[in-house]
Amino acid sequence: MWSTSPPRELMTKQADYVLRTVEERGIRFIRLWFTDVQGFLKSVSISPAELEVAFEEGMTFDGSAIDGYARVQEADMLARPDPSTFAVHPWRNEEQVACMLCVIYTPDGEPFPGDPRTVLKRNLDVAS
Repeated sequence: MWSTSPPRELMTKQADYVLRTVEERGIRFIRLWFTDVQGFLKSVSISPAELEVAFEEGMTFDGSAIDGYARVQEADMLARPDPSTFAVHPWRNEEQVACMLCVIYTPDGEPFPGDPRTVLKRNLDVAS
C-alpha cells in the first residue's frame, strides 16, 4: 500500500479510464466535490472539455468563499480530482452527471493543510 497517494502510472490509467468513460457515456457535467473544514460538501461543476486540464493542473476556485480555507489575500485554491473516486450519478438518465472527490492545493502546488482529505492522509501516515 502507498503512503499518501497512488503511484503516478496508476493515476494516469485511472484518469484515462475517466476521460474515456465520460466520452463514451455522453456525460454532460462533472462535479468536483470537496468539503470545507467543518465537513460540509462543496462542489465545482465542469464540462467534459475541462476535465483533462482539471487532472493536470487542477481547477482554480476562490478559497476565501469557503469557511476555514483562505483569507482574501490568498484566495486562490486548486481542486484536483482524484480519478479513483469517479462515479456516475445513477439517478440521472437524460443528462448524465458524474462526480469525483478532490484534494485541495495551494497555488504553489502544496496540499492545503486544512483540506480534510489532506488531514486524513497525514494522520494515516502517522498511524502507520
